[in-house]
Amino acid sequence: MSITLRLTLLAASLIPALHAADPPDYAANYDKSEFRIPMRDGINLFTIVYSPKDKTEKYPLLITRTPYSVAPYGPRIFPQHLGPSPKFVADKFIFVMQDVRGRYQSEGEFVDMPILKDKLSGPKDTDESTDTYDTIDWLLKNIPNNNGKAGIYGISYNGFYTSCALVRSHPALVAASPQAPMADLFMGDDAYHNGALFLIANFSFYTGFDKQKNPTLPEKHPDFDYGTKDGYQFYLEMGALANSDKQYLLFKNPYWTDAYMHPTYDNFWKPRNILPHLTNVKPAVLVVGGWFDAEDLSGTLKTFQAINKTSPNLDLHLVMGPWSHGGWRRSSGEKLGDLTFGTDTAVFFRRELEFSFFRHYLKDAPDPKLAKAVVFETGKNVWHSYPSWPPPNAAPAKLYLHDKGALSFKLPAEGFGADSYESDPNNPVPFYAKPTTSMAIDYMDADQRFLAGRKDILTYVTDPLTEDLTIAGPVSPTLFVSSTGTDSDFDVKLIDVYPDDAPGKLAGYQQLVRGEPFRGKFRNSFENPAPFKPGIVEKIHFTMPDALHCFQKGHRIMLQIQSSWFPLTDRNPQTFVNIPTAAPEQFVTATERIYRTRQAPSYVELNVLK
Repeated sequence: MSITLRLTLLAASLIPALHAADPPDYAANYDKSEFRIPMRDGINLFTIVYSPKDKTEKYPLLITRTPYSVAPYGPRIFPQHLGPSPKFVADKFIFVMQDVRGRYQSEGEFVDMPILKDKLSGPKDTDESTDTYDTIDWLLKNIPNNNGKAGIYGISYNGFYTSCALVRSHPALVAASPQAPMADLFMGDDAYHNGALFLIANFSFYTGFDKQKNPTLPEKHPDFDYGTKDGYQFYLEMGALANSDKQYLLFKNPYWTDAYMHPTYDNFWKPRNILPHLTNVKPAVLVVGGWFDAEDLSGTLKTFQAINKTSPNLDLHLVMGPWSHGGWRRSSGEKLGDLTFGTDTAVFFRRELEFSFFRHYLKDAPDPKLAKAVVFETGKNVWHSYPSWPPPNAAPAKLYLHDKGALSFKLPAEGFGADSYESDPNNPVPFYAKPTTSMAIDYMDADQRFLAGRKDILTYVTDPLTEDLTIAGPVSPTLFVSSTGTDSDFDVKLIDVYPDDAPGKLAGYQQLVRGEPFRGKFRNSFENPAPFKPGIVEKIHFTMPDALHCFQKGHRIMLQIQSSWFPLTDRNPQTFVNIPTAAPEQFVTATERIYRTRQAPSYVELNVLK
């Protein structure tokens, strides 16, 4: 892949999937114009406008703002695809695409994950919210045949810019759809998950996303030469994260250096959290995400939750389908990896949900009357409409760890109980069965049987279920642990074990439903890490992103615990040190112990649908 998978997928947020091999002749029905739109501080942002040739009626503005280039440039060159889907093109909108500040043809200084300001200091003060406001204001005054209404949409980074538009929004902005939006990079989005760096996704991304001298035209970025197809071996030989700069990127990409050199939730990350700014939202909002999004599942759910909390009377909707990152845009949505879902879920979303939402608000079409949450239940493979998310009839239930690898809803018995394993950071547990140097988009539903036989994973499993059990909401592990090291990761995986008589590849399949790492030093605070005292029992509690999944009758529920997940996450040396600069001798084997007593019960809390 020429650049990171993430960059490819995010750039694809502008490109609907499943079009004909020969692109439509957009030039026959649309005019293309290029502008440099002035912002309030004098900076000009490069913007392309595609307007319907038919001038017999007025059309709404539908905007995408991106750091990934609005190419092709040039007034006579049209892209292969326009708008979110072909239905938008046929129905006629004014499509607006803009290079954000400091990227490609736009002037100014780009900040990776731009910071929104609590308060503007004066009439010329700017951030991404004001850039969106000024863009809409200029378009309304200068683009003929607009109907005075604007909408905005985008996936991932473009979804973040869509969220920015909701802050101090322009009165003409009436509808927005942040899709897989980044929200808080350190707290569960692209960069860190519970203190562990998502290594393979970030390094591969930043080999193709770096600082520009603007304005500039896109140029072919040379492929990064890993020297191997085996990412596991590449990252193991890299050693400490600082070696990535010393050996490979040579400190030429400050975005990557900043990411790995800020391994705590410090004042670099905190201002980049957009969630506190999502208050008093005025436009109608359609938040969209995928249950198998390896990058911004957390940001999607937290964006919905933040807006729902601060703007309770808003026309706000959540759509969650069985998709990987951006999978609703580029595929039919009928399958992912070895799993099939029975219908073209992404086609349904594009035709029945997204198009109806924008058409209602931008063109006064009939109200589709979407539920607060339109969500797909994996396992049973059915869509549901709920008045809230999580659903009102979901209640917490605890699955406890027991002796001999058992897992049940009963409390453990009295007396001592614990299980242990040796964790060696120089022989970490792999996250994927096949060699890969980029994020494997289906790792989040992949079969875990490839790890059978490893001694550094604890496995607990229920008896076969006598009836269906559906979880709807967050998954929250609580572990009582001790370690012979002074720091350790504890990675928890919730798995659906299919019966041996399931059809085809799914016979005995161990489907990952939800999994997250937790870096132990952050058990009390992500701002102020603290070492373990060897042998002392400590409590770890964290919450994974929501799921809507049915463990069907005859299936079993499995829980796995391990202390590495490589190279999905960076390695924990298991000594309390600054991990990015850890010396080789500081990567040591540690004995990890998980307790399962009535006084120290380890469990995972599920939100079970009644």
